[in-house]
Amino acid sequence: MRVLVTGGSGSLGSRVVAELGRRGHEARSASRRTGVDLATGEGLAAAVAGVDAVIHCATRPQSPRQVDVDGTGRLVAELSRQPLPPHLVHVSIVGCDRSPFPYYRAKTEVEQRLALWGRPVTVVRATQFHPFAAAVAQLLTVGPAALSIGDMAVQPADPSWVAGRLVDVATGAAPPGFSRATDLAGPDVLSMGEIATMLRRHVGKPPPHVVRVPPLGGVMRSFSDRVTIPTGHVEVGGQPFSAWLDAQPPRLPPLPR
Repeated sequence: MRVLVTGGSGSLGSRVVAELGRRGHEARSASRRTGVDLATGEGLAAAVAGVDAVIHCATRPQSPRQVDVDGTGRLVAELSRQPLPPHLVHVSIVGCDRSPFPYYRAKTEVEQRLALWGRPVTVVRATQFHPFAAAVAQLLTVGPAALSIGDMAVQPADPSWVAGRLVDVATGAAPPGFSRATDLAGPDVLSMGEIATMLRRHVGKPPPHVVRVPPLGGVMRSFSDRVTIPTGHVEVGGQPFSAWLDAQPPRLPPLPR
């Protein structure tokens, strides 16, 4: 199969491209590095021509309106011009429709627009990835103290495992219209204090003093209510956070921007 991967140079997209290649598929990476810009539509028509499926990993949390919402609109417009619209597999976030966080609101809007498109679409929601969970815990750690926003916790997922599941969906049978795949999550539910403790242990430091901060405002309350922890039927897999952390250098690499 010929599969286009938007955001193919990113952390998740590059894993998807590699997994497609390992399985013998033709992976076409689309990113600004390859001359494709969802924010402007540049190079998009040529990128989608002749593909059998699209795995839509491109995202920009700092400006989701430009890339996630409007960029997906540009992608859908180009796919609609194809004689046989490819199966679009869109990566979303568990619980995005239960939080007023602006980035999550944008992801929810994208899902709603895709549901109205009427072409083969599968939305795959996943929990936060291991590097992101570590970055949030680091952000909430000040010296020997780790802040916990209410009862906030995450169920972080292995991005390589998620990439494999995305390839499974894209190369399988396409649905007749809009569909939601089973949510994906890692094996462990961890509080911010637990992650901070693991991070300090990783560099040989004692456990932090965990300070619970009351959740103020709708966004913080939604995280304290653990809206990003999947409920109901969920597929759990991939390596746990602890195994991922053990394989990291003492100084964790920064999140890609």
